[in-house]
Amino acid sequence: MRRREPRALSHAVAALADRLAPQTTLAEVQRVWPEAVGEVVAAQAEPTGERDGVLTVTCASAVWAQELDLMGPELTERINAALGTEAVRSLRCSSAPARGWS
Repeated sequence: MRRREPRALSHAVAALADRLAPQTTLAEVQRVWPEAVGEVVAAQAEPTGERDGVLTVTCASAVWAQELDLMGPELTERINAALGTEAVRSLRCSSAPARGWS
């Protein structure tokens, strides 16, 4: 009888995480976001909502929100390519509120 080598735990954890993740467009976009938009954009912005194909993206600053607005059509195409479906029609970008202001 031949003994099988143990499988890496990371494979089991990744499979479990995929099964437990919410099956929503937002969850799917969040999963592919870094690869679709690149590390630089992903470090400054994150998808925070989705409704009827309009993806809400919260950015670290107003400058980033404006930049992503300009890049919207290109980013939408890249996100949909990563998803393998035309789930996102457009982006709605906003900046995060300033912290410490009352």
